[in-house]
Amino acid sequence: MLGRVANGIFWMYRYLERAENTARLLAAGHRMALTRGVDEASEEWRSVLTTLGLRTGYDEHYDDYTGAHVCDFVLRSKNNPESVLSMFERARTNARACRSAITLEVWEAINEGWMTLCDLLARPVRESNLNTALGAIRRESSLARGATHGSMLRNETYSFARAGTFLERADNTARILDVKYYLLLPSLAYVGTALDTGQWDNVLRSLSAERAYRWLNAGRMDARSIADFLILDERFPRSLAFCYSAMRENLSALSRLHGKEGSAHEAMRIADQQLTGKSVEDIFDQGLHEFLLDFIGGNASIASAIAEDYRFVS
Repeated sequence: MLGRVANGIFWMYRYLERAENTARLLAAGHRMALTRGVDEASEEWRSVLTTLGLRTGYDEHYDDYTGAHVCDFVLRSKNNPESVLSMFERARTNARACRSAITLEVWEAINEGWMTLCDLLARPVRESNLNTALGAIRRESSLARGATHGSMLRNETYSFARAGTFLERADNTARILDVKYYLLLPSLAYVGTALDTGQWDNVLRSLSAERAYRWLNAGRMDARSIADFLILDERFPRSLAFCYSAMRENLSALSRLHGKEGSAHEAMRIADQQLTGKSVEDIFDQGLHEFLLDFIGGNASIASAIAEDYRFVS
């Protein structure tokens, strides 16, 4: 496979995953904002922008943190190159450039998803139809992923697609864990309070993990058990351990197809050492924030190594 095509496939699925993750985070922020006063709601919307890494760009255009402004900026603003609409457009552009490497079903899912979102986001999204818009984003991303799973050969195209998906998903989970708790909890004095519990509940909701977590941990809502679930539980498909297990599998498939391993496999092994054999107590002894920063850095190293090994080009 040409490096240009591999790059297009890898990033196409990263953009689809990122768009879905953004919609999930906005939905969680909206739920939290509805239960709070005006000032507290503004703080919740600010936290959404911080988690997404968009606060600096947002502050250049707005001087408040209202739900309407934040959602418009994140979903569709031309002033935001990382808007959901821009991400879906990039996914479609990559799909069109790699048309010969994907199936008709995958192309139709991405193309029709982009057209649907163009119509839906042609005008500012009001609070009354925000859930409809966010549901559509999650659905269109899921349809593309389902078409991939149901119609693609298990070849290197599929492996690049899955590697991109799970690398992006792991990065999203780590960033939400870090920002939503470490940066936003005002003080250690709040640990164990309703605010603390609310932040952790929002972390779970942001990752669509609330129901799965409650099935396994009825009645518990504390930092260690939630971090254990989101970092180390290989049963949950958005946990760091699950994502890295899937990435190992797909990088191994690529090494078999190419007949050799590269720097990406070494970077994967190094990053794996952060998770293998560790308990949540080990992670908290190290410091959750420090652990997550190391993880995010390792994740970025894997992405760079994949691009180098397989000669990605822009």
